[in-house]
Amino acid sequence: MSNLRDYIANELQEVYSPSEISTITRMILTTKLNISLAESRSYKINNLSDQQLKIIIEIIGRLKLLEPIQYIFGETEFYNLRFLVNKHVLIPRPETEELVEWIINEEGNKNISLLDIGTGSGCISVSLAKNITNAKVFAWDISTPALEVANRNAKLNNVSISFSQADILQTKISEHTFDVIVSNPPYITEQEQSIMHSTVIEHEPSLALFVPNDNPLLFYKHISDFANNSLNNGGRIYFEINQYYAEETKQMLNERGFKDIQLKTDLAGNKRMIRAIKQ
Repeated sequence: MSNLRDYIANELQEVYSPSEISTITRMILTTKLNISLAESRSYKINNLSDQQLKIIIEIIGRLKLLEPIQYIFGETEFYNLRFLVNKHVLIPRPETEELVEWIINEEGNKNISLLDIGTGSGCISVSLAKNITNAKVFAWDISTPALEVANRNAKLNNVSISFSQADILQTKISEHTFDVIVSNPPYITEQEQSIMHSTVIEHEPSLALFVPNDNPLLFYKHISDFANNSLNNGGRIYFEINQYYAEETKQMLNERGFKDIQLKTDLAGNKRMIRAIKQ
């Protein structure tokens, strides 16, 4: 009877790269079957129970349809915390962890009021609430199902966040004022879909991903205008950005009167984050 690792690799080889298969196999074995990496090297299919084999077959079938493994498992890890995810929210990315770390390093010792716009799974707002203990955290999203996921993640990670449903494209001002506004809004232009992986296009929520080709800074403009009305003096705005429009984003913030605008690169060297201060 064949080795379990070889079986999974053979089933997925026409769909995924060797490195992706290695990661997926490790996740299946350690997370779903509780088989250590050392054990897995010699683990045979006939060592599996009927229930375990059923789980493997179901997971492989869904993977062949390019469903992200995070959705199959229903959870992922972000900033050393556990997050529930489903088709209504984006899968948190490592680049967003870098944004969170930047904010924690800059704001971590302050008593602040903080708003996360377009919170999705709540990965940003929950991670910040967990690590900035003096922060009063608010989080908005237009999607009711996404807010349900974010609420569950706040409870899962034992943090207090005030969630609200809001459409930032229609919101000019808030009843609250904030010291920090952060957002990872939709920023991928429709024309960029051609270079994106099918797992993203076919399974992750397009509402949270795409903007029109002729208005790539749509959300950044609206959020910046809102920030001008709702940030306290000296308040900071942090964005995750489209690397291809980094300079345009910086110019837009400058035109709206923000100062000390700083672009920051991610670990891959791409301009993926920006911070600006309200005058």
